[in-house]
Amino acid sequence: MFYKLIIVTTLFCLSCIASNDIKDLDSFKASFSQLITSSSQNKIEYKGEVFIKKSGKILWKYKTPVVKNVYINDNFAIVDEPELEQAIFTQLESEINIIKLLNSSKKVNDNSYITKIEDIDYLIKTSKNDDKINYIKYKDKLENDVEIKFSNVVQNGEISDEIFKFIVPENYDVIRK
Repeated sequence: MFYKLIIVTTLFCLSCIASNDIKDLDSFKASFSQLITSSSQNKIEYKGEVFIKKSGKILWKYKTPVVKNVYINDNFAIVDEPELEQAIFTQLESEINIIKLLNSSKKVNDNSYITKIEDIDYLIKTSKNDDKINYIKYKDKLENDVEIKFSNVVQNGEISDEIFKFIVPENYDVIRK
């Protein structure tokens, strides 16, 4: 479930980066707080940083409540779990198609956009004065409410490709799915 949530959220973030109304984004990096509320009102909050390049390279660096790094490059993902000393390598079901995502995001008003990906409706809000992405809201397939708030946003800043490279430590177990 966690991995599906990451993939769907990544698809949505890429649609935001590719949107015509959020001017010519080539990269996005920010701190994030991701709050997931179940239908029974149980809550879990993740915090970390995200780095995205239009080329399809993505890194979600989770810092709390557990340390976890999720590397995505087109249709391949690596989940690095340092606390468990393991890395999970996964072939995604489909490639992240930025063109499809570009066409799916629609402007609702000056700072709101909506899109639908895999039968899930997403709402994105941007800052009124600088078009920086503030947050994403959606209800996932398990009826969880998901809200991701972004801070310290840098759009079109330099992000080195080195940050997207993962080298498996010798002491790690490798799982291939």
